[in-house]
Amino acid sequence: MYRLTNTTQHYAWGSPSAISDLLGREPSGEPEAELWMGAHPSAPSRIDGGEATLLDFISADPVGMLGPQVAARFKNRLPFLLKVLSAAKALSIQTHPTRAQAEAGYAAEQGRGLAPRDPNRNYVDDWPKPEILMALTDFEALAGCRSGEQAERVFARLVELGAGALEPLRVELAEKPEAGTVAAVLGRLLEWPADTRGNLVADVVAACERGSGPDEKGDYADDFAAVVRVSRDFPGDIGLVAMLLLNRVVLVPGEAIFLEAGGLHAYLHGTGIELLANSDNVLRAGLTPKHIDVAELLRIMDPLVPVPVRHAKPLGVGVEEFDTPAPEFRLHRAVLDARTTMRAQLPGTGPRIVLALSGEVELRGTRGTLTLTQGQSCFVPAREGGVEATGVGDLVVAAPGV
Repeated sequence: MYRLTNTTQHYAWGSPSAISDLLGREPSGEPEAELWMGAHPSAPSRIDGGEATLLDFISADPVGMLGPQVAARFKNRLPFLLKVLSAAKALSIQTHPTRAQAEAGYAAEQGRGLAPRDPNRNYVDDWPKPEILMALTDFEALAGCRSGEQAERVFARLVELGAGALEPLRVELAEKPEAGTVAAVLGRLLEWPADTRGNLVADVVAACERGSGPDEKGDYADDFAAVVRVSRDFPGDIGLVAMLLLNRVVLVPGEAIFLEAGGLHAYLHGTGIELLANSDNVLRAGLTPKHIDVAELLRIMDPLVPVPVRHAKPLGVGVEEFDTPAPEFRLHRAVLDARTTMRAQLPGTGPRIVLALSGEVELRGTRGTLTLTQGQSCFVPAREGGVEATGVGDLVVAAPGV
């Protein structure tokens, strides 16, 4: 087993202190958005604080590190990336491609000669990017598109509150309240004429302010309040209107959402554990200064993809799993306390990454032992086999889904 030293990503939307608090160090003074644990080529974890990376170790011995099945299935690549994600500001509204879409899109952009870091690229690799996020704090997100009927009711209320420019879109939704109409309305918003776009956004934000006042008891008051909050960080962004086409959810600690290919979503605020396929492919739909390819977004997104709140299922005393269909990953949690007599078999098989959220836990495998305290993480190679955990602590375990 190998202790990991991980990269903190200082994106502008990150929290100033949540990740540093988990790691038990002083804040850096910069936004700290994500802590990456894995073998992603752009920021692979380092082994035992040295210069060698987990990517180096896997490349040198893919079968021993990943196991023969995972090595063959994922072409000698660790299929998942584990993150701590902490958002003080909203992330972009986005969706991700299927594996077939990613392979075709990446090949097409390579064929056109787009540079790897070209800002107009949609596909930076040929992998899908399903992901699951488990809340560590209350976590506010947009998760999946509203139905046509729900979207029409939201727009009708906004028209009542003064956003009259939405009336043609409301009529369109009323006449044909289907998922395809929701996608078409999103496209119309993203392509709204530049000379009137600012007026539309300002009118919608003002309507949301009126609809979320202290005396407002309407069904959408909390959704409107979220738009007002986000508008302070993204003034004039058409995504402020687009976010009203999505369902808003607030996860409590321990709840999760799984984002499969095509599902439109955005993270608004909170800290959580994110586990995803080892990819950077993102199609954006607002709340961002980055490239938005409306035609490709509408081709990839699926407004019918549900994004329900998920709860872990128990695998044994103190051990639970979030079951998802993604072959690239499975998320587990192990809580060792008096209920477990402070001893448990580490869940998952094959290559695993373990993160200690709290406590002090000793991991004992067939080839050695390693102790993790709060904020520390390690990689467990497939060749290590079964691993027993003893002590008192809260562990997150990432493993392949196959």
